[in-house]
Amino acid sequence: MSKTIIRTDLAEAVHFQLGLSRNESSQLVESVLDEISATLETGESVKLSSFGTFTVNHKSERIGRNPKTGVEARITPRRVLSFRPSNLMKQRVNQG
Repeated sequence: MSKTIIRTDLAEAVHFQLGLSRNESSQLVESVLDEISATLETGESVKLSSFGTFTVNHKSERIGRNPKTGVEARITPRRVLSFRPSNLMKQRVNQG
């Protein structure tokens, strides 16, 4: 069974690897995630070397169809978040 990594797990990893206090580690993780979120909210991309790139894509309005009933519905324009892993990350995952 797979395990989901949560913020606390990231903070614990920082605590053990860097020797920062648990409070400082938690603040560091929160700060990094806040910076990434703020950048994406403005529509900019976030590239993490050897990890991947987060981008915000704009989808225009379109007509969709409810697969159950077949009724057409208008889908409003929106922004969607995409992640593209780096080649190094793809290799790590495929070897894993």
